Amino acid sequence: MEESKTLVIATLGPVSHSREVLKELIKHHMNIARLNFSWGSHEEYKKYIKDVREIAAELGEKVLIMGDLSGPRVQTGQEHHFGGGSEIITEKDRKDLAFGLEQGVDYIAMSFVGNDKDIVELRELIKEQGGNQKIIAKIERRDGVTNIDKIIKVTDGIMVARGDLGNEFPLEEIPFVQHEIIRKTKNAGKMVIVATQMLESMVAHKTPTRAEVSDVAYAILDGADGVMLSEESASGKYPIDAVIYMEKIAKVAEKKREDNIIIG
Repeated sequence: MEESKTLVIATLGPVSHSREVLKELIKHHMNIARLNFSWGSHEEYKKYIKDVREIAAELGEKVLIMGDLSGPRVQTGQEHHFGGGSEIITEKDRKDLAFGLEQGVDYIAMSFVGNDKDIVELRELIKEQGGNQKIIAKIERRDGVTNIDKIIKVTDGIMVARGDLGNEFPLEEIPFVQHEIIRKTKNAGKMVIVATQMLESMVAHKTPTRAEVSDVAYAILDGADGVMLSEESASGKYPIDAVIYMEKIAKVAEKKREDNIIIG
């Protein structure tokens, strides 16, 4: 069966660490495996990377790996938010970056990007260590939205990280911030990913809500190149079903996009 062109990014975690589950995720078109460096250990990540690569090779599939740096976040229970300060790359990030480069990950996602200088600094660190990984700038601060044009110029891709954006903007403005970021990133010919709470109800339920299906579909109709699962595939009850639904929605949305069924 032909798979969608939209990249399905799945965050790996406790519920998706077994080879059996990873095999199903890859079979159902997980295109990028995301390692969230805010949780877990390098030992665990190392095993994820090894297993993903081995299983993908067995299945004749190509799965890329994204290492997602924590940035200066403050954790309160299950919630987190920007910790402030001008130094975006923390000591922990430097260690995680060195680990990711040593493991040969394909993408480095940078949290709480505020301006183009943040990306330039990260790229220099990657080069110093002999890497050439692509950088995904996570837009989750008002500064990042304000400086989006400059950020797009120096990064390889953008992630609209709606969770933290929801702490910086009124919730009713988020869809329009997302729309504008997608438009600008696509116009520049760069990759754009939409993330956070896309199929959130699937953490506990086997099927998504109608609103979630619409959310994913409209992100793709709007031009998103990738859609991302977080808790759904890392700690939820139905990681495989979540990836299956992402792929199903993506296929239909792409077909409608090709048929010129445009929003508005």
